[in-house]
Amino acid sequence: MTTARDIMHTGATCIQENETLADAARRMKELDVGALPICGEDDRLHGIITDRDIVVKCLAKGKDPTTMTAGQLEQGKPVTIDAAADSDRVLQVMEEHRIRRLPVIENHRLVGVISEADLARRLPEEQVGHFVEAVCAAT
Repeated sequence: MTTARDIMHTGATCIQENETLADAARRMKELDVGALPICGEDDRLHGIITDRDIVVKCLAKGKDPTTMTAGQLEQGKPVTIDAAADSDRVLQVMEEHRIRRLPVIENHRLVGVISEADLARRLPEEQVGHFVEAVCAAT
């Protein structure tokens, strides 16, 4: 059985809630990623910020990314998956919530993130095709 732990990439780097969007953008560039988990002082996951969020919710609205913080873009409780969940559950959650990145949690801590690329590398083509049809083609 393939689990979320088998699919995810480890070493997810968090941006802290109090760090600026300019900091987040620099970190995304350094890591060559389009999204970062947002963590609080409690070192727990509070949300996810994407490069699109920075553009649409900050720059396009004339706000200053050197003063606006990642925490200001948090919206509700993030959708997550337990590291032991099987691949069918991973896909079900991502399809149900129409998300392309899924934080993986173990003992209430972030241990990794599953992205579309991770699915493509580690799951059968048929499962990935269904995911793309359900989530990506519908947006």
